[in-house]
Amino acid sequence: MRTDSPQTASPQGPRKASPQTIVIWTVVALVCAAGWSVLALSRGEEVSAVWMVAAALGSYAIAYRFYSKFIAYKVLKVDKTRATPAERLNNGIDFHPTDRRVLLGHHFAAIAGAGPLVGPVLAAQMGYLPGTIWIIVGVIFAGAVQDMVVLFFSTRRDGRSLGQMAREEIGPFGGAAALLAAFAIMIILLGVLALVIVNALAQSPWGTFSIAMTIPIALLMGFYLRVLRPGRVSEVSLIGVALLLLALVAGRWVAESSWADTFTLAPSTLVIWLVAYGFIASILPVWMLLAPRDYLSTFMKIGTIALLAIGVVVAMPTLKMDPVTDFATRGDGPVFAGSLFPFVFITIACGALSGFHSLISSGTTPKMIQKETQVRMIGYGSMLMESSVAVMALIAASIIDPGLYFAMNAPAGVIGDTVQNASQVVGSWGYQISPEDLAAAAKNVEEASLLSRTGGAPTLAIGVSEIFSEVTGGSLRAFWYHFAIMFEALFILTALDAGTRVGRFMLQDTLGNLYKPFKNVSWKPGLVITSAIVCGLWGYFLWVGVHEPLGGINQLFPIFGISNQLLAAVALAVCTTLLVKSGRLKWAWITGIPLAWDATVTLTASWQKVFSSDPRVGFFKQRSVYQDGIDRGELIAPAKSMDDMHTIVTNSTVDGVLSAVLALLIVIVIADATRVCIRHVRRPALSTLSESPYVESKIVAPAGLIPTKEEKEEARDAVGAAPGG
Repeated sequence: MRTDSPQTASPQGPRKASPQTIVIWTVVALVCAAGWSVLALSRGEEVSAVWMVAAALGSYAIAYRFYSKFIAYKVLKVDKTRATPAERLNNGIDFHPTDRRVLLGHHFAAIAGAGPLVGPVLAAQMGYLPGTIWIIVGVIFAGAVQDMVVLFFSTRRDGRSLGQMAREEIGPFGGAAALLAAFAIMIILLGVLALVIVNALAQSPWGTFSIAMTIPIALLMGFYLRVLRPGRVSEVSLIGVALLLLALVAGRWVAESSWADTFTLAPSTLVIWLVAYGFIASILPVWMLLAPRDYLSTFMKIGTIALLAIGVVVAMPTLKMDPVTDFATRGDGPVFAGSLFPFVFITIACGALSGFHSLISSGTTPKMIQKETQVRMIGYGSMLMESSVAVMALIAASIIDPGLYFAMNAPAGVIGDTVQNASQVVGSWGYQISPEDLAAAAKNVEEASLLSRTGGAPTLAIGVSEIFSEVTGGSLRAFWYHFAIMFEALFILTALDAGTRVGRFMLQDTLGNLYKPFKNVSWKPGLVITSAIVCGLWGYFLWVGVHEPLGGINQLFPIFGISNQLLAAVALAVCTTLLVKSGRLKWAWITGIPLAWDATVTLTASWQKVFSSDPRVGFFKQRSVYQDGIDRGELIAPAKSMDDMHTIVTNSTVDGVLSAVLALLIVIVIADATRVCIRHVRRPALSTLSESPYVESKIVAPAGLIPTKEEKEEARDAVGAAPGG
């Protein structure tokens, strides 16, 4: 089998940098270094959020320009002459060559879910410095590397799912553990993503209407690009953005009209609608709804984050949260319990390293990518974009008054349900805020109360409204708050539909080992059956979260973070194994070092969540406390009935068992991957690769957003050589 192509070198070859280029990158490096220096060395004095933006953007630019290019062309040796699965297996349903700009939007929208918005907000409890370091350093050396390498290897294997690649490359035992772990984790992640959407949209007619309107807009864009005006990406982009802005404005009109009741939905009703949407979105052709909807939402996502960055530069807000709080060392924080290590790395998941991304990189995206050379922009670049979202979320949480932050994110059982009680409790933690200030903060954004608005979304919305109102005026504070709430829901929903489709691919891959027709991911009976199963499973976790007495997000987000990072360990283990088996042993450290770090952090967190004697941390200890209460006939807050007590016991048991089982499965995967790597080093002849044979590509497309001079010439030559050209 021929797996190597005749051309694998860097497209331009070595070039000497011009003086202008050297000056530009020197300035970028100096600004970046200045940002890091101010953040790290400032103690007691005021620090502007601009320095955090400078440190982040400078680090991203240097990493993309140098490190990602090194991995793409030196390590992976991406090949522009090699046909991708989208070209070879094009069927117009799941395999479909997609313009790189649309695919970049789809991929970014699919990976950017709740994590980069909610996780950094919650982790601000530890101070802004630990989160900033992990978000930026983690994405450069772990998260973006994982996404790009998984995308590359999946593209070389006909768009195989992560679990199936593990089964084929590691072996039946470790592969079976990876398949089971990846699918179970995927279901948990989708349930939590959907729960954040429900919490954001419940009783919000503005948000519900605006989000609902993105569906017909996306369908129009899909048919426009496929049937009416093929290839007219710029035209359909302008139409889509205009309609999206109209939907946003109309949402406020609807909220103030007689239609408000129609779009004011209870959480239970939203659960049903979300499950139905997930099912339909996962079985429709990818060009019809998924790709154009994600592309559409990307304009809003990137536009909002870019405006937020500009707002930070213009308003220059001060970081009011401490660089490192006392909760980081004591581990008794009211937002989430546990010490800085390992829980800040678990809470901030998607902004730095996310296993969920590996499912997208081995799910929809490799079936749509036009050229191998685009894995750098789409895999590494998209992850840097998501990390910037996490940085902005951390800034938003850190510029508001710390007293307000803790009043919003501490549970009602801790701070009470009145502003007087909340003020006293928060003051006892060393963060002063008066009852009048708490009431005024709620009134400014037209909310009845901001107390115990856990889950991160309202806190981020408050931060966004603070920044934007500094630029546009305080009279628009409420508008920006509700706009941010709706923005977060849209942000997460795009990850839900793509994730459901990927879950369907994973289940089809697994069932295909038992019944071969399931291997064909476009086989209609199979896709309907598996889509229904996937939606039913994550729908169960969503229903449980909505009716959880302890608060669904408080109970499920820890297991969400742990599961996400455990899945990243599977992805990095598969990538390391493939680097070794494909003759890249000397480069195995690129994924091997992040794997070692991720496994250490996540397995430590799993151990504590299972075996900790602190009921705020350990699931089984929490179960024991509430079970003892049931035996005594005693209610324990926040439970309000014995049914609530039984629900908490059941959910704590399920969470504890899942944490233990998933950790065990990941240990099996890592151990088996290590065995395969050692065997390959000792006896390479025993190893086999499932890489697809080389087929020459007929598609001509740029590697990045902006075509180079050489790529423009190549495109002109291709047009001239075409029949009739």
